[in-house]
Amino acid sequence: MSGQRKLRSNFPRGSYLWSVRNAQWQALGIPEADCEKPKIAVVNSSSELAACYSHLDEVAVIVKEAIRAAGGVPFEIRTAAPSDFVTGAGARGAYMLGARDLVTNDIEVAVEGAQLDGMVCLTSCDKTIPGQLMAAARLNVPTIVVPCGYQASGEFRGHHCDIEDVFVAAMHAVAGRIDVETVVGMSREAIRSPGVCSGMGTANSMHIVCEALGMALPGSAPVRALSEKMCADARAAGTRIVQMVWDDLKPRDIMTAGAFANAARAVLAVGGSVNCIKHLQATATEAGLAVDVYALFEQFGAQVPVLAGVRPVGERTIEEFEAAGGCRALLVQLQSQLDLGALNVSGRTLGAELAGATLADPEVIRPLDRPVARRPAITVLRGSMCPDTGIVKTGILERKARRFSGPAICFDTSDAAIAALNDGTIRPGHVVVMRGAGARGGPAMGGGASRVVFAIDGKGLGEDVALLTDGHLSGLVCKGLVVAEISPEAALGGPLALVRDGDTVTIDLDARRCDLEIPEAELQARRAAWQPAAPLFDRGWLQIYRRNVGPLNRGAVLVRDDAPRTD
Repeated sequence: MSGQRKLRSNFPRGSYLWSVRNAQWQALGIPEADCEKPKIAVVNSSSELAACYSHLDEVAVIVKEAIRAAGGVPFEIRTAAPSDFVTGAGARGAYMLGARDLVTNDIEVAVEGAQLDGMVCLTSCDKTIPGQLMAAARLNVPTIVVPCGYQASGEFRGHHCDIEDVFVAAMHAVAGRIDVETVVGMSREAIRSPGVCSGMGTANSMHIVCEALGMALPGSAPVRALSEKMCADARAAGTRIVQMVWDDLKPRDIMTAGAFANAARAVLAVGGSVNCIKHLQATATEAGLAVDVYALFEQFGAQVPVLAGVRPVGERTIEEFEAAGGCRALLVQLQSQLDLGALNVSGRTLGAELAGATLADPEVIRPLDRPVARRPAITVLRGSMCPDTGIVKTGILERKARRFSGPAICFDTSDAAIAALNDGTIRPGHVVVMRGAGARGGPAMGGGASRVVFAIDGKGLGEDVALLTDGHLSGLVCKGLVVAEISPEAALGGPLALVRDGDTVTIDLDARRCDLEIPEAELQARRAAWQPAAPLFDRGWLQIYRRNVGPLNRGAVLVRDDAPRTD
């Protein structure tokens, strides 16, 4: 054991804090000598509610054994474990994003309260990943993130079947396009192991973010859950964190402005989930860092083509992407555009880590001069409809038209929009407006915007109507023309709250604009007459969230908006 510095978890022998801890830990079988060792939180979001988390207890055992062998003392702590497909059932889905910040606060209570020296975070489903990154940025104690892997998919009637296929099929059934028994059959076959959704949805996209940001060990994302490689990566993280504590290598040393730029480029290069943008922004905000992540995606959209077309953006599987070298190989192809001086949890620079890296299959992960698609798969829009931002997941397939203009038809709930689809009220040429689903109005961006997207697709209207919403989309959504996360949101009196049925809305992907085509005087008159809707779910955790959540362009976090650092 190295003893280069005083650990914050250590107190004078025989003092009050030392004595009462020693009494507690003696009862847990921890010897007195271990009171002087690095004390490491193993952050585990294990849950029996979803396959995403069902294997994490096994991973925690591996990490704890490695920490002990390296001279540290592990303490397993638990957090909320939201799964979109399970905890999305209540409060119109508000508990999904709302739980992200709860994860961050769960970690703060345990790690700061106990003054632990470091963390190994076992990442799994969508919201635990940013929740853990945000905690690392906020607490700034040595931290390693361990991607805990994707699930195996199945087959149905001779075709590949994963959770995305089930999601799409369920909404197609609502639209009358397929029968319910087909959906039931698909649901029985889609998931064949623990782990996160197998496509390039939010979870796998954020696992790639963790590595590109420098917070996961090089070569650890993506990975099949409970594979030999995943277990080896978990063991390596447990070993490495002890030395990181002695070296005092902290998240804010790693998560610099250059690291965030690297992560943004990586997301664009895989056509990843649009949710990565707000999660990266939230992490930067928690770190007190003056980085405008939305501006990074705007700037890099024209520079970074799609190099890997993994489902749902393309037809490649996540298994093929991992076999081709995963995130490390992607960064090799991107390295001419990256900040190679950015540090990694390994203690080395990104440039040093990539120096010996190899690319197994340049057809799966293409070079910059031979991409899968030259246009960005994610486009950030501005305009009179979205003065702050709006985001489009354009994907890599070319639309028939990149400009869409039509009359608005407005809804305050996803159920109302879907009913209008089914009775023919929504017709080709319409711009469907679904509002009141933002961070404040949802609250927590609940509202089911993804259901409406897949219902539109189920009706075969993906090319014929557009959708605008202040809600967020599942990372698996890559269908139709959808402008999501429009900001300012309707609940704050943004233009989305002021649009009326019949107003002309124009979306221009090449100009990167979304505009409400009414005179400014009329817009101001409507704004003066506008009254906010009564808040939904105004009790418990969602009340706390709604009353304290910040704006989307700061990541929609529950944090004081201090002057950011600029290093």
